[in-house]
Amino acid sequence: METKWSNMSCRRVLLTGFMLCIVLVTTPCSGIDIHADSEVLIQNGTTGTLRCSFRSNEVVSSTTSVTWTFQSNQPDNLFYKTPYTVFYYSNGRGFPGHDVFKGRVQFIGDINKRDASLQLSPAQFSDNGTFFCDVKNPPDVTGTPARTELRVVLKESLPQNNMAVIVGAVCGALFLLVLIAVAACVVMRVMHSRHEYEGCTSLESVSSQAPKPRKKVEVNLESSRGPNPSGPVQGPVIYAQLDHSGSRSSFHKMEPVVYADIRKN
Repeated sequence: METKWSNMSCRRVLLTGFMLCIVLVTTPCSGIDIHADSEVLIQNGTTGTLRCSFRSNEVVSSTTSVTWTFQSNQPDNLFYKTPYTVFYYSNGRGFPGHDVFKGRVQFIGDINKRDASLQLSPAQFSDNGTFFCDVKNPPDVTGTPARTELRVVLKESLPQNNMAVIVGAVCGALFLLVLIAVAACVVMRVMHSRHEYEGCTSLESVSSQAPKPRKKVEVNLESSRGPNPSGPVQGPVIYAQLDHSGSRSSFHKMEPVVYADIRKN
């Protein structure tokens, strides 16, 4: 009897544990994930952006809040020991924190897009330190604030941006390819036109030289036909004295009479 009771107790414990695991797995945790850049470099006296985003299982509402705090890394700074609130955002409105950052910070994020970024202008050397971004989206209120190390430096200390060099190199290569293509087209056209010109001159020379053999043949034919004329040839002219009156005292008139010597071919 006792063995049967112990078996039933074990089954109940196992069933309870299994149901508890299912509940824990299927129930979403009410936590919030916050992300920010680990390090940001800003030139002294210019405008910089401290980016921050979050992910939450709950719908963003007017109760969602964003808090930015700052802790300096300089021992002689006011915010060295304890972080101070720099900016607070809630219910669609922003509230500046300490007077040191008043007028220099501006909320540029969009809560509906899970963006809680902050703009700092102008950046000062006293801003070197750590900025913390904390977001609450009830009931997602449990989360670790994201931290960003800010370094305000001179222009000479900024890393060189190779993007301009890369863009220039690509543009130069494209321009060189275009020049090569244009030069190749010009050379091909010149060679094609020269080939056509040589073809025309060869045709002209052939056409000018073709009639010459015919002339020689005609000359040979004429020379061969010389001793045997094909047409009528005028014979010798003979002058005779004719008497038209029949009398002795009449005037004798000389008239030329032509006797044609007609030959047959």
